[in-house]
This record gives sequence, structure tokens and C-alpha cells, in this order.
Amino acid sequence: MAIPRQLPNAITIVRILCAPVFLWMLLADGEADGPLRWWAAILFIVAIATDGIDGYLARKHEIVTDLGKLLDPIADKALTGCAFVGLSTLGELPWWVTVLVLVREVGITVHRLVVASDHVVAAAWMGKLKTVAQAVALSLALLPLWTLVGDWIHVVNTITMWIAVLLTVASGIDYVVTEIRGARRGRGAGAAR
Repeated sequence: MAIPRQLPNAITIVRILCAPVFLWMLLADGEADGPLRWWAAILFIVAIATDGIDGYLARKHEIVTDLGKLLDPIADKALTGCAFVGLSTLGELPWWVTVLVLVREVGITVHRLVVASDHVVAAAWMGKLKTVAQAVALSLALLPLWTLVGDWIHVVNTITMWIAVLLTVASGIDYVVTEIRGARRGRGAGAAR
């Protein structure tokens, strides 16, 4: 069965639009760990899960587009960026973690936009692994599970967040190294002509 060609991109755009709504819900809860906090966490989890859905649909139906390759990482970064900022605003995550992650994410996003007219940089495997790690760590941090299972869950949250931060840094380094190598190959091919 054929699906509309723009469906994966539409799903990605909805994910981008969910980011500010999610952030508002998280902050509007006012550290009460009440229904708005739970709904914010659920919205985040559902929205971040659509990352796999839009990619799967695009690949399965062979409708991968340059726009989708560009928008997909932006959608992920908008959603996870809002989560990092929200958690730091609430005092649940050190600001240095959020700043480190945002510098990496914004820097690579800006680079992708700058080179978009030359070539589209699709997400590499390490970047995808980083996104999964961030999604898991942020989901656990956003869900106020401590109200149900106790404070020991904070240890799990800390471990998963450290894994996400380390993968964020490592994937950023991998991205920069890959782009530098690609630029050198491009210059070498141009000089050989």
C-alpha cells in the first residue's frame, strides 16, 4: 500500500511542533510532579518515538528526501534541547550538561544548514545511537518515577544521563572528523582533475 510521499516529513514537522508544547507543560507543572509533568513526559516519549516511525516509512516506501534528511535531526534536537533546558530550569540537571549538549547540537545543526546547498549530511550511526541514548535518559529523567518507586531511581537516571552525554560528545567528535576527511577528499579529487 502506497503512503503519501510527504507523510514522513509531516511526522517530522509535528515532532518539531511538539517541542514547545512539551516544554510549556513541563515548566507549567511547577515542580509539583503532578499530572502536567506526567503528560509532558508522555508527550516527549511519543514525539521522540516518531523519529523511528518517519525514518522507517521513508526507507520502506523509498521516499527518503533531502528535506527529510535535513529536518529529522533538527526535530530531534528541538525536542531533546527543550528537555535538557527544561530539566536544568527545574534544577534537576546541571546547566553545564545542558550547555555542553546544546553547543554540540546547535553547532552541528548550523553546519548542516550551511553545507545543505552543497550536500546533505545524513545522521551517522553514532549520531543515531546518541539520539537513542538521549531519548532513554531524558525519558527516565522526565518521568517522575521517584514518586512511585523511591529515590533509588535517581541513580539509574544519573547513569543513563552520563551515557547520553558521553555519546553526545563522542558523536560530535566523530561528525567533525568525518566532515574534515570528506573535505580533504573533495579537495584532493579537485586537485587531481
